[in-house]
Amino acid sequence: MYNDVIDLRDFYNTPMGHTAQSLGRRHIRAIWPTVEGLNLAGIGYPTPYLRPFLGEAERVVALMPAQQGVVHWPADSKNEGRNIVSLVPEDDLPLGDLSMDRILLVHAIECSEQSHKLLREVWRVMAGGGKLLIVVPNRRGIWARMDHTPFGHGHPYTHRQVSRLLRDNLFQPGHSTAGLFVPPTRSRMALASARAIEQIGLRWFKTVGGLLFIEAQKQIYAGTLSTPTPARARPYAHILRDTKRGLIQAKKKDLFPVQ
Repeated sequence: MYNDVIDLRDFYNTPMGHTAQSLGRRHIRAIWPTVEGLNLAGIGYPTPYLRPFLGEAERVVALMPAQQGVVHWPADSKNEGRNIVSLVPEDDLPLGDLSMDRILLVHAIECSEQSHKLLREVWRVMAGGGKLLIVVPNRRGIWARMDHTPFGHGHPYTHRQVSRLLRDNLFQPGHSTAGLFVPPTRSRMALASARAIEQIGLRWFKTVGGLLFIEAQKQIYAGTLSTPTPARARPYAHILRDTKRGLIQAKKKDLFPVQ
């Protein structure tokens, strides 16, 4: 079950959320040091981790599942009036085949009730040499055991479980690491020491990090060609802004095609 988008937004506006965001960005950047000239999509609630890529990637989009909800982003004076977020059905992403070079999944796999369908859609929209990066709560970490953070909700994973899920959906797992070793506390002293704790954790306690960062590459298998069937037109969400609540909504009939 997905977290509510308002709860996610409020968490990342707290000191604990800022710490998780900062440490998460460092690990993502270490895996993807550059995305210059590439198309990048974030799925789930990826916006806290996408900002460093805005001025670098050729194109950046954020797709938030209909079960979660969506908020306008980026929301600052520099990007006033701009919105790169869409509300989407997780099993029918409004992106063209082979259109994305990098895909980031955050607050997605652990919450989805149809993770196989979501990953098959990711496989469809990913370019041949593209890379997928999944960020999930670590079953062995303390963050997955505390429900006052978004990482304490949904289904946490071990590295082996994520690798199996990826292989089952035609991805080859590659580089991986653990992160977020600071405890999920509101203590200012602990949060101020987060970077030092992160270095200690990476060196001595890799299996108990709060998050797993696992990169994967698309697998392409040879198969027998068959007569193609007409593809169903993929609906693009029509985004509407509710200025009173600051929410972005889409009409249900525009999101889910009539069967």
